[in-house]
Amino acid sequence: MEDEKKSLRATGGCLCAKIRFEIYQPLRQISICHCKQCRQSAGYLAGFTVCDPENLVFLQDEGLKWYESSEHAKRGFCDNCGSSIFWTEIKGGNMGIAAGSLDEPTGLTSGIHIFTEFAGDYYEIKDGLPQRKADRHADDLLSSS
Repeated sequence: MEDEKKSLRATGGCLCAKIRFEIYQPLRQISICHCKQCRQSAGYLAGFTVCDPENLVFLQDEGLKWYESSEHAKRGFCDNCGSSIFWTEIKGGNMGIAAGSLDEPTGLTSGIHIFTEFAGDYYEIKDGLPQRKADRHADDLLSSS
């Protein structure tokens, strides 16, 4: 298991490449978040996987800025191109990584919709994936790839 964590599993970054990173652990399926803050920051829905912060290595973080979007969470974005890339709780914990920031092929699949009670009125959720009305902690329903 220790060797598995040390091998490169994913790479990614922002649109302008001022932020580039590597991830050294298997990634969880994508959680699709429907909360108002995610919809505002992403422009529609937001899909995130997670990793342990110690397994996220920055190759370039010149443009990385953090915004405390609530008393509980902060979001990482590029101050040059505006890409929304990270989400984490202020008190620490897993690092949420925007699925769109990962280089392809990711090998990941969507696993759950979260905060569906806040879904926009301009779409319907019809893909058959599990849904949670207000629980972002969906780890018990998701697996690592």
